[in-house]
Amino acid sequence: MKLQCSQSGLAGSASITEPASSLVAAPPQSRGWLALETTVVTVVAVTAIKTLNVQRAQALRWVLIPGILVAAALIPTWMARREFPRIGLNPSDAKRALGTVAGISLVVFPVVFLGLWILTRMGQPIPLQPALARQDNWASWLVYQFLYVAVAEEVFFRGYVQANVARLLAQRPRQSKALGHALVLFLSAACFAAAHVIVQGRMISLLTFLPGLLLAWLFLRTRCLLAPILFHGLANVTYGIIALTLA
Repeated sequence: MKLQCSQSGLAGSASITEPASSLVAAPPQSRGWLALETTVVTVVAVTAIKTLNVQRAQALRWVLIPGILVAAALIPTWMARREFPRIGLNPSDAKRALGTVAGISLVVFPVVFLGLWILTRMGQPIPLQPALARQDNWASWLVYQFLYVAVAEEVFFRGYVQANVARLLAQRPRQSKALGHALVLFLSAACFAAAHVIVQGRMISLLTFLPGLLLAWLFLRTRCLLAPILFHGLANVTYGIIALTLA
């Protein structure tokens, strides 16, 4: 069963080995171009994915949608010779990412279960109904959620969109560091939610703003993409299991 893309879900050359902390502010004279590039790339990528969903190209959508997101993130970054955040597969990054994701999961997932349980006891439908796999296809569903949905969406929305927003807002006059971080988190999550609304065609998809905030914070906190990728995959899978259990 093919799934939607989500339901919850370089200085130098393009690289995924440099830390996100080394991202520098865009020079004032290039900020306008960076903002324009990010806007155009995001609109084109989301429109292309929306078109695939409308046409329901089931046989190709599972690979085309992730491919579009990854290409939209890496190609303009490489062409502009900007730094791209690292994935974070070295031992120190992986340890930090695993610990952070484990802590967040222990807090968030029980709260989500309780909230959905209360909704079902009140006779309300579960929002953001996930597209689940058939009983004989759970293994491929799990692989798809982690290796395609989570990786592709985080490379684009955190590695490209959020990183560019951070460049645009960095070192602004009379702006505190905390306010700058808050703006980056908000704009990243807002873009994530808006894309889901456009692609899925449902206003209820605005609820993805909340996991979008967590994913943006995880990227900011760990300075690599591994943590949001892991949490994104876990969140999609956990939400699907909870929805199936309560249904």
